[in-house]
Amino acid sequence: MWIYLIAFAAVIVITLALMPVFIKLAYRLDFTDKPTERKKHKTPAPLVGGLVMFLAFAVGFLIFVAFMEVDSIYPDDLLGAWEIAAILVGAMMIVGIGLVDDYSKTRGKEFPVFPRLLIKIAAACLAFAAGIRFTGFTNPFTDIYVTFPFGVQLVLTVLWFVGLITVFNFMDGLDGLAGLLALLPGCTLFFVAMSMGQTKSAIMAVLFLGAVAGFLRYNLRGKVWMGDSGAYMLGYLLAVISLHGIFKQATIISMFIPMLALAVPIVDSITVVVRRILAKKPTYVADSTSDITHIHYRLTKSGMKPKYAVALIFLVSACLNLTAIILMLVV
Repeated sequence: MWIYLIAFAAVIVITLALMPVFIKLAYRLDFTDKPTERKKHKTPAPLVGGLVMFLAFAVGFLIFVAFMEVDSIYPDDLLGAWEIAAILVGAMMIVGIGLVDDYSKTRGKEFPVFPRLLIKIAAACLAFAAGIRFTGFTNPFTDIYVTFPFGVQLVLTVLWFVGLITVFNFMDGLDGLAGLLALLPGCTLFFVAMSMGQTKSAIMAVLFLGAVAGFLRYNLRGKVWMGDSGAYMLGYLLAVISLHGIFKQATIISMFIPMLALAVPIVDSITVVVRRILAKKPTYVADSTSDITHIHYRLTKSGMKPKYAVALIFLVSACLNLTAIILMLVV
C-alpha cells in the first residue's frame, strides 16, 4: 500500500508546485477565459488547469510505471511498453486539441467540432490498438468468457472513450464540479482495482486522483479552470483506467459498476442531447441560458447558489459511487 500513498502524494506535490507558475504564465500570455453574457464569472480565469494535471500525471506515470523497477512492486501485473506509449501519446493528443480549443476561446472564437472529434476517435483507436479495449464478458451462468467480434470491440471502445471525454466537457460549468465528479469514480475504480488485484489499474487511478486533488485545491477557490484540455483529459484517463480494470474481467453485472460510478455526467449529458435533438437544436453548442441545458445550470437558474449546486450534485454522485462499490462487493 505504501507505493500508492507515495505516488498519490508525489503527484499532488507536483500539481501544487506547477499550478502557481502556470497561472502566472496564463495571465502573462492572456490564456484566460473572459467574462461574457453567457459566462458570468467576474474576472478572467486562467485555462491551464488541464495542462498542469496532465504534466503531473505524466511525470508520476513515468516515475511509478515506466522507469521504476516495478517487477518487485507490481508482480505479474505490469504495463507493456506499447501500452505505456499509447496511454501517454493518447493523453497528449487529447490535451493538445483541448488546448487549441481553449486558445480559440481566449480569442473569442469557437474551434470547429470535426477536428476535435477526429482527435478523440484517433486517441481511442490508439488505445484500442494497444489492447485497451472492450473484449467481452463472463457469462454468469456458464463461467465462460464471451469474446465480442473485432468490429464490436472497436465500436464499443471508441464510443466509451469519446462518450466520457464529451460528458466531462459538458459538466465543466461550475468551479469544482467536473473535478469532483471525476474524483469520485476515480476512487471507486481504485477500490475496485485493489479488490480485484489489478495493480496497474490501481496505480493509474492513484496518479489520476493525485492530479485531480491538486487541481481542486486551486479550482474550488476559483483561481484556475481546467479548460477543455482538462475536461478531455479526465474523460480520457477514466476511460483508460476502467478498460484496463474492471472491464477486463467483466461479468454482466460488474460491467455496470463503472457506468453507475459515472452515472451523473452520463445520464445528464444523454438527457440533454436527446432533448436537444427532439427540439431540433445543436447538440454540441454550449448553452447555459436555454431550458434544455445541464443539471448544474438548471439548478443555478432556479436560484441555487453555485457552491450548493455543486454540493448537491456531488452528494448524488457519491451515493451512486457507494452503490457501485456495494454492488462490486456483492457480486
